[in-house]
Amino acid sequence: MARQQRSDDWGFPRWRPYGAKGRAAARVRLCDREGCDEVGDRPAPKAPNSPERWMFCEPHAAEYNRNWNYFAGLTAEEAARRAADEEAGASAFRKSAHYQWAGPGDGSRSRDEMRALDALGLDTDADFATVRAAYRALAKQYHPDTNKDDEDAATRFQQVQAAYEVLRKAEERKSFKA
Repeated sequence: MARQQRSDDWGFPRWRPYGAKGRAAARVRLCDREGCDEVGDRPAPKAPNSPERWMFCEPHAAEYNRNWNYFAGLTAEEAARRAADEEAGASAFRKSAHYQWAGPGDGSRSRDEMRALDALGLDTDADFATVRAAYRALAKQYHPDTNKDDEDAATRFQQVQAAYEVLRKAEERKSFKA
């Protein structure tokens, strides 16, 4: 009779990960870039319209894609047709903005920041120096000391202050990330 081998399960039915099939080492493909020891799990074509693929790690895949010419080997008319086809496919995503699925602007600013820029009368791509200059001009214009007994000016001054605070805090968060 064959001798029973000892198990590492210790009686717990799910001690090992799900789908574990024995103790064999998992096969891992390394990055195809010379000298890289990272896992190569990002496929990249070796040539246009070729089924052969390089397998790169994430940094080398990004480098490869940055240098890739998608229109290599095409005539000018074929390249223009392919670019037009890609633009036609991208227009489906533009429809989402109509239904307010897409966020405001280019995604670099929040909805509150966009409202604050609107309150200051600025464009969406205004830098912080422009924001500060607009705030100072509007604060001087609507300040309660210069507009005595004017409730509308006081309300507008509070709106300008709140808008500037939102944008100032957003600028501070950006500087902390950098």
